Amino acid sequence: MTVLILAGVSFLAWFLSMLAGGGSPIVLIPVITLLLGSQAVAPVITTGLLVGNTQRSLFFWRDIDWQVTAWYAPGAIAGALLGAYAFTHIHLEWLQGFLALALLLMVANFWLNRWLSRQLWQVSIQAWHFLPYAFLNAIASALVGSTGPIMNPLYLGYGLEKEAMIATKSANKAFLHLVKLLSYLTLGVLDTSHLGYGLVIGLAAIPANWLGKQVLARMSNDQFRQAVFTFIAVSGVLMLWQQRTWIPAWGV
Repeated sequence: MTVLILAGVSFLAWFLSMLAGGGSPIVLIPVITLLLGSQAVAPVITTGLLVGNTQRSLFFWRDIDWQVTAWYAPGAIAGALLGAYAFTHIHLEWLQGFLALALLLMVANFWLNRWLSRQLWQVSIQAWHFLPYAFLNAIASALVGSTGPIMNPLYLGYGLEKEAMIATKSANKAFLHLVKLLSYLTLGVLDTSHLGYGLVIGLAAIPANWLGKQVLARMSNDQFRQAVFTFIAVSGVLMLWQQRTWIPAWGV
């Protein structure tokens, strides 16, 4: 029953994430926590995302921006190693709440800019910016399993749309999760059951990625951007809801 639930939820998560520029972990993490426990989240989600993102990047191989990936990789390696080591020693419950607030601020900026028809806050994103962002993102990802669509505005700000964004982000994520997985194996926090459940999540992505690719081709760039930021908003609210027991403590 656990395998069937994971496979079904994973298919839905991967399909939606294709249309919204990522974010499948936001759907998967609560289900994994409920079925397998919080300590299984990071190893299981890492295994599943490695398989799913590798397959997705192969779908869009010609659209990958390798310059971005070349800058992303060194930061991801350093951050994943540091984050995986920290995962074995500490567990920052408040980190997901912080990420949720950051997501909601990004959404507020995006919609306010559209309403006023001008940019209130815009940073010109260069390829080298992905190195420090990848480092910080990889640390947080190793600690909580995944950071959701936290880097989506960075890809959009760089100028990647639709297939190019999906392709480049998937390639980067596959690389990140490979380093994380090897780190978890080395540190002894990954067992065979984690690998098995992660493979279920990853394999369910294959038909979902194929179906999502067909729908994505029919979306305009503006529709894609709106879908991305709508999903970011939903992700932020869900992440805050998952951390609701910690909210009172913030005000103490």
